[in-house]
Amino acid sequence: MRIEFVEIANFRKLLSTRVGLSPEKTVFVGANNSGKTSAITALRYFLVDRERSSFCFNDFTLSHWPTINTMGVTWEAANIENQALPAPEWDSILPFVDVWLHVAEDEVHYVQKILPTLDWDGGLLGVRMRLEPKDAAQLQREYVNARAQALALQAAGATLAAEQGMAATDFQVAIWPQNLVEFLQRRLTAFFTVRAYVLDPAACVDPEHGKAQPQALNGSEPIDGDPFRGLIRIDEISAQRGFGVAGEDNNEDAAVIITGSRKLSVQLRQYYTRHLDPYENPDAQDLLALKAIEEAQKAFNLRLSDGFKSPLQEMHKLGYPGVTDPKLNISTRLRPVEGLNHDAAVQFVVPIHDGEAATDLYLPEDSNGLGYQNLISMVFRLMAFRDSWMRVGKAKHKASDDTIIPPLHLVLIEEPEVHLHTQVQQVFIRQAHKILRNHHDLGTGQNFVTQMVVSTHSSHIAHECEFDSLRYFRRLPGGDKAIPTSCVVNLENAFGADPDTKRFVTRYLRVTHCDLFFADAAVLIEGPAERILVPNFVNYHTEFEKLSESYITWLEIGGSHAHKLRSLIEKIGLTALVITDIDSCNAAGASAPPARGVGFTTRNPTLRTWWPIINDLDSLLDKPEDEKVKTYGDENFSVRVAYQSPIQATFKGETAEALSYTLEDAIVMANLDLFETLPGTGLIAKFRTAIADSANLNALSDALKTALEGGGKAEFALDLLEIEDPRSLTPPAYIKDGLLWLAGQLEQKQVELGLAKIAENDDAPPVVASEEAAA
Repeated sequence: MRIEFVEIANFRKLLSTRVGLSPEKTVFVGANNSGKTSAITALRYFLVDRERSSFCFNDFTLSHWPTINTMGVTWEAANIENQALPAPEWDSILPFVDVWLHVAEDEVHYVQKILPTLDWDGGLLGVRMRLEPKDAAQLQREYVNARAQALALQAAGATLAAEQGMAATDFQVAIWPQNLVEFLQRRLTAFFTVRAYVLDPAACVDPEHGKAQPQALNGSEPIDGDPFRGLIRIDEISAQRGFGVAGEDNNEDAAVIITGSRKLSVQLRQYYTRHLDPYENPDAQDLLALKAIEEAQKAFNLRLSDGFKSPLQEMHKLGYPGVTDPKLNISTRLRPVEGLNHDAAVQFVVPIHDGEAATDLYLPEDSNGLGYQNLISMVFRLMAFRDSWMRVGKAKHKASDDTIIPPLHLVLIEEPEVHLHTQVQQVFIRQAHKILRNHHDLGTGQNFVTQMVVSTHSSHIAHECEFDSLRYFRRLPGGDKAIPTSCVVNLENAFGADPDTKRFVTRYLRVTHCDLFFADAAVLIEGPAERILVPNFVNYHTEFEKLSESYITWLEIGGSHAHKLRSLIEKIGLTALVITDIDSCNAAGASAPPARGVGFTTRNPTLRTWWPIINDLDSLLDKPEDEKVKTYGDENFSVRVAYQSPIQATFKGETAEALSYTLEDAIVMANLDLFETLPGTGLIAKFRTAIADSANLNALSDALKTALEGGGKAEFALDLLEIEDPRSLTPPAYIKDGLLWLAGQLEQKQVELGLAKIAENDDAPPVVASEEAAA
């Protein structure tokens, strides 16, 4: 048994999306404000905290707010006209999570409560957890009454204004509630609850264009109780761990989750109480400990009696205790767990050597770095989750349903990279699932299943995972409503049936450690010189300012390999600029400087097979700039290629067309005046000589080609970084045009997304000012 996928609808940015879960670990990746936190929060609220009233009205998808207000206006109008209130239409806007389980036929005894029919024989089973009104009719009545009172108060205010000789417009006060949204922002928890419904596997359909198609309930009745009790154990490590800050302990809800504690010593006490306390259902192994505790307690009691003898005799002189008064006795009860109830309960050992002897020094846990505190705490909590699930030690006597261990363990981990340096992030994600399975009844067995869900902003964590486990959260523009949402892309099939491309891209991304899955856009560049100079152009030229404000991932991948990223970029819908060389070649296929009318072609696979899908060099040279953009209309993103294009250059009094075929000679052609006197060695010196010795542009082109045959391109790029005024170096036209296009795309996307500047942790809609918001 395992969770096949969940479908989240009408919750924050997730209007309707399916999130598939891998058999072992699933990792949520995506740019800021893409919905990763929304997904983790939805799972927490509906599966973990559903009894704790964690929901607020801002959890409703923002695009539904006008619909909710319209519904309230309809109720209000009917009430004013003394008509029957219309039936509320909540179904299409209520937040919910559908949990779809894959259950084998021989596991039917676990799922009897959620079987759709008696003839079910294995496969998918679904349960919907929906936030809905407790009593829709009562909610209507309460709202229309509140609005009536608000209108009456406004009318009284207008009368008072008239009596004071004031204009009604000068005496306007916003009285709660102005609309149904404002009413629910303050009163949601009083009127809404989470109910569970059994779904029909036959009505489960695949998403369309990335949007889930959850089934309608069609009048289904909710089921009583917790549908997942005895079926799924859910534990969570949230991002808010608060290390280094003193705080109160959280209580443990053994049936669902061990909540987070801020200090390792607290976690140790919780673990001891649940699994090790010899006073709880002692067995043979506890006898020696209990005997030692009893002897220590007797010795301590004797010392207490002797120590308090004199004070008690002194009290007796005051007349207490009298003949009929009970005598005072002082004794102690030693509990080993109290030995962990102090700041030094957990210590770090620091060995030192003075040349002859070795000595250990001890530091309390909060003296260690936050990274190690975080790592140790998370690992210990994973072990505690596992042992509580499998009821290790005393836990088996404390479980209220001790006859059944849930067959499925779902562990949610939010942003484990907080405070962890790179290497530890990689180790943690590799080992976390193994820790959760490190039990003699688990391992590689199938009777009990552990599924781990991780949300992250760390490229290091993402690169340690197989593509099959990655779920990419993609931001979608809001269209006509200008309200953005998100969808989820399963990268398991990002490369189709091409294992070679998948293998290459996987290895490439791991080697480069780029942040492709967290970027607003990608720039694919030809080689090391472009990798050095193109970001430098962005930093120092104001026309590219928008790019310096955005999250751009720079991928150094030559034109012969850039097209291999095509399927991944198209799958995740990432805006991309490909800066590549035109790679002109003659009829024999040998590399040659570009020339018109001689039948030259291009060897560049990106230009030949991705875009603009042209082999002929003349056609590439004549391609208009706007036709270098490939637009994916259904996915609402674009990819643009930028390669060396003809420019008009003036050289020694002659203006003519200049054709370049590398970044280096294109830079020279765009900066002839600069390179004519630019001091330097290597290629700079060769270019300076070529400019001085060439009679015209054709001769200069040949001389630049000869100079480049000696190599030194990376050194050339580094030398250009030392120019005193970086703004004096003009980027080649093809690069400038490409970067300006990308800046325009990002600016347009920011407008479409609307909430692009909201932090990921705040990807709920903005709160309307009210007492609820202030609270």
